[in-house]
Amino acid sequence: MKLTPDTLAAHLARALAPVYLLSGDEPLLVGEAADAVRAKARSDGFADRVVHFIDRGSDWDDVRAGAGNLSLFATRRLVELRMPTGKPGTVGSAAIVELIERRDSDTLLLIVTERLERESQGASWVRAVEANGAWMNAWPVGRDKLPAWLDARARRAGLSFDRAALELLADRTEGNLLAAQQEIDRLSLAFTGSIGVAELTASVANSARYDVFTLAAAARAGNAARSLRIVEGLRAEGVEATLVLWSLLRELRQGMRDGGRVARRDVPRLIERASRADRAIKGRLAANAWDEIALFTADLCGVRTPFPRRN
Repeated sequence: MKLTPDTLAAHLARALAPVYLLSGDEPLLVGEAADAVRAKARSDGFADRVVHFIDRGSDWDDVRAGAGNLSLFATRRLVELRMPTGKPGTVGSAAIVELIERRDSDTLLLIVTERLERESQGASWVRAVEANGAWMNAWPVGRDKLPAWLDARARRAGLSFDRAALELLADRTEGNLLAAQQEIDRLSLAFTGSIGVAELTASVANSARYDVFTLAAAARAGNAARSLRIVEGLRAEGVEATLVLWSLLRELRQGMRDGGRVARRDVPRLIERASRADRAIKGRLAANAWDEIALFTADLCGVRTPFPRRN
């Protein structure tokens, strides 16, 4: 079945499907949907959770094993695949189909990816998700619908924007729902009730705008000092390290596609940096995840940093 961000909550209130695919170019909506699925899974007894960050070199045997080996303290497990490209390859596609067709009631599969290209939407693993579970795609919110979206979000936070303030906020955050939500969250801490243009302007002027899109833009410009400040700001704000790494990887892939922004000779080094950060996040590398993200950020900006010596 197909779902939208608006229909997901009602669906989860009724039942939990065995597999979910959450895709789209809106990290806020995809992230919120993933949080909702995880919360429902926990309430239904899926106490164990294993996360795999999928890239071209991923070990699918490890993914299969992670789905099949329950811990001594949990009877049900959520297996989460973070797959930014939406292209698992032939081996990966077969592995995902295999996991879905196991029909193991003690295992819930959650796949999180960016927007799926047209050719990927017809892949066998996507068809298997639709046939056995649910696929939610988060479409961008157009400029004409953005004020209504912002109004609903503001009311949920206990705020009421006048029309002029809604239009101003829509203009400032168009194309960046995460920044819009962050602005609403900040306003809810400073104000109650009605928000006008004056209050909004003052808040925007005083806020430090740290978000993953700002980080990507700073890295794209090669501004290492600003990029590292943003990373530290994201860390201080409690942003999930996986989301920050996702933003940097997205920028790396875009730079590789554009040509010139990322030199071919630097790609292996950058991939190794990203891999170290990913393994640190998962607890598979004895290193601080945020330190590894900072090193990856610096290298992405063109500042070469040393790797630890291998014994």
